[in-house]
Amino acid sequence: QVQLVEAGGGLVQAGGSLRLSCAASGRTFSRYAMGWFRQAPGKEREFVAGITSSAASALYADSVKGRFTISRDNAKNTVYLQMNSLKPEDTAIYYCATNPSIVVFTTPGRYGYWGQGTQVTVSS
Repeated sequence: QVQLVEAGGGLVQAGGSLRLSCAASGRTFSRYAMGWFRQAPGKEREFVAGITSSAASALYADSVKGRFTISRDNAKNTVYLQMNSLKPEDTAIYYCATNPSIVVFTTPGRYGYWGQGTQVTVSS
């Protein structure tokens, strides 16, 4: 069983930055790929970024490429999402997720474990 707890959300002006973190329980964290997703009101949950178990490879949605950076610290069982140059359209609840796989999936249904989410609001 894996438990995920996100933190770091908040209110920021357009152009600002936030750093989200996701702390995972369990000794198998370092073996699993991790993903960040977001869901805005009235919209479906969408993939934001993912990172392989060894952090050798990362994948980003086109909408965040060049602005967001995903990283992980396996010694701390934590994955991060550094968000720069934030835009109002980035406003959403952000979730981290994982699955017993080393592969990064972009489909929410491929992930079996989710955090409770953290709200990110970007004002114009």
